Amino acid sequence: MSRPGRRGCCKIIHLKEDNARFILLAVVMVLYMLTGAALFTLLERDNEVSEKRVYEEHLENFKLKYPQVNVSDLEYLLAMHSKAETAGYVGDRRPRWDFPGSFYFVGTVVSTIGFGMTTPHTVAGKVVLIFYGFFGCSGAILFFNLFLERIITFLAYILRAIHERGQRKKGLLGGEERRRRSSQGSEDEQLDSWKPSVYWVMLILTLGALVVAVIASGMYHPVEDWTYWEAMYFCFVTFATIGFGDYVVSQRAEYPNVVLYRLGNFIFIVLGCCCIYSLFNVTSIVIKQVLNWMLRKLNCECRIRKPPMTRRNAITPGHLQRRNTAKNAPAGAGGAGAAGTATSGGGRGGAPTVTVTDADGDSDSEYRRNSGEMISMKDFLQANKISLAMMQKQLWETSQRGSYNNSGRGFQGGVGPLAILNRKLGQDEFDPAM
Repeated sequence: MSRPGRRGCCKIIHLKEDNARFILLAVVMVLYMLTGAALFTLLERDNEVSEKRVYEEHLENFKLKYPQVNVSDLEYLLAMHSKAETAGYVGDRRPRWDFPGSFYFVGTVVSTIGFGMTTPHTVAGKVVLIFYGFFGCSGAILFFNLFLERIITFLAYILRAIHERGQRKKGLLGGEERRRRSSQGSEDEQLDSWKPSVYWVMLILTLGALVVAVIASGMYHPVEDWTYWEAMYFCFVTFATIGFGDYVVSQRAEYPNVVLYRLGNFIFIVLGCCCIYSLFNVTSIVIKQVLNWMLRKLNCECRIRKPPMTRRNAITPGHLQRRNTAKNAPAGAGGAGAAGTATSGGGRGGAPTVTVTDADGDSDSEYRRNSGEMISMKDFLQANKISLAMMQKQLWETSQRGSYNNSGRGFQGGVGPLAILNRKLGQDEFDPAM
């Protein structure tokens, strides 16, 4: 609540709630990134300087030990070696562009992981990658969203069953209530009657992601000869689709049970990416609630977006339809029908009268004739024109009602992860209970 006599900055500049939240999130993210930059500078800068000094000492010792070596040739050899190391030509490495290697590469492309250890070098390969990656990444995002919708539905169903069991034990859920619930039509309608807590869903997804990461790390640790924490680090970087490329699996030429290992690696990466993607989106709901709390603490009185005014008539503007209705209305009818009925074409060439009501009472009943009555081509074309216009009007109003709910809150008509979570968890755009 705002203090008396004090106006919030958002209200002064007429800033809407969603825009205020976006600006606040941008500021928070910039501060978060600046803090992260300072933290990693503190942690990694000294190690970088130390490793660079060790490399330069080894290079100088080599030059002193072999003074006959040409420095230019040595630098060229080192550059070629670095390039060959990056391309995977040095050491016991498997071919990167055989079919298994290419399949691994396209998996990193569509999942947006992009380790960077395998990249196309030909012009044709780079051109194809642009188009292939465009549709592949789009399909992968759709797959992640569909997985999110189903895992949230499943968790909501489980949590709802636990909730009802607890209510029955407490005696708060009677027989009449059970009969009412069992008479509902679908699982979605049943889930809508009770929404699970976003914090419980976040906890369950966190535990699920941890279980996948722990099992996957147990596989990578002995096979790739990493420490267990290095394997855990790889799992997070991969599942979060960050993909630095400093640790990459399945790069050696030979592995014991190589087919089973590659299959397990594929399954763990798909499950891990789906779990972390779902967890990130649920966490974003919690962050949004924190931003709402910060807006209230900052005394930011935002304008609440209202639903757009519905067009009263898809054919005739409102002031004309009221004028035409008043003109054609019989004496004594008054203005009762002016607000909802438009009459046109009443006096030209015997054209029929067309009545069009607003969204709550759309009708073209004036064109309904008896089964044995003939209809002229002019009347037929005009009736279809009116029907098409009314269909367009209904579609437009449906889309507007889908974009804004009655209270002007939430992403009821939105698309993407936030819309999925809002629909399944019942999260409002601005939660007054926080």
